[in-house]
Amino acid sequence: MLGHEVEPTVFELSVPGRSAYQLRTTDVPARPLDELIPSAHLRATPVALAEVSERDLVGHYTRLSHRQFSVDLGAYPLGSCTMKYNPKFCDAVAADPGLNSVHPGVPASLSQGWLALLVDLEEKLCAITGMAAATLQPAAGAAGELTGLLLMRAYHEARGDARRRVLIPDSAHGTNPASVTLGGYEVTTIPSNDRGLVDLDALKAALGPDVAGIMLTNPNTLGLFEEEIVEIAAAVHDVGGLLYYDGANLNAIVGVVRPGDMGFDIVHMNLHKTFATPHGGGGPGAGPVAVAAR
Repeated sequence: MLGHEVEPTVFELSVPGRSAYQLRTTDVPARPLDELIPSAHLRATPVALAEVSERDLVGHYTRLSHRQFSVDLGAYPLGSCTMKYNPKFCDAVAADPGLNSVHPGVPASLSQGWLALLVDLEEKLCAITGMAAATLQPAAGAAGELTGLLLMRAYHEARGDARRRVLIPDSAHGTNPASVTLGGYEVTTIPSNDRGLVDLDALKAALGPDVAGIMLTNPNTLGLFEEEIVEIAAAVHDVGGLLYYDGANLNAIVGVVRPGDMGFDIVHMNLHKTFATPHGGGGPGAGPVAVAAR
């Protein structure tokens, strides 16, 4: 297979005077840089970029790509991972200029089509998860987690409850404890039983009036469905806590069972994992949060 040998850097492939060609993508006339940027912010010398032909450039990155495992080569085994395969049809639809060429600052009067799509998406996400309302504001899964924790905090503060702990299983997604801490809570870890599921006895022993809620992924990071989720939900609700659903593995249950029907109160979804929003390169992603009627 190509690419297993040491691959030179693109700078090592550079030859002075070589270049590739790219067609212009705009009919806006080019202007001198010093007319656009104050001279104090311009480089004194040109940046040292590699000078390579298109053939060398394509070959270089193709060889590098052959050294990597990707979603196009096979299934990714981790239970909680962003890298899930997106159908190429979905990528093509998302690349439609009518969708991706709209400027973020365009007035609402000129973006009614986009707004209709967003409202329709909110309603569909609520129907899929069994929730009552949703926000599309969080830009990624981690932002969705923090939003969910802050919603949990606001819920308890509005009721005058002084709660300080959030429970998470030892199989939790790695971002969960970080989100709990950023949300102003303390983490209490619940051990798994010998089947890889939440130990119900340990959970009940950890519950108390200071518990704000529990964060769960279901199926969990081990790929196992929490069979006692209804009893878990009842126990947490009995002490006034909320159930937070991490949507990392929502793919596995879409159309089969809804988090709201299991007793969850807050759900975050990763649209780039479950609903084929394009991902990679740090974005774009989307981490909407939906909540129960309470």
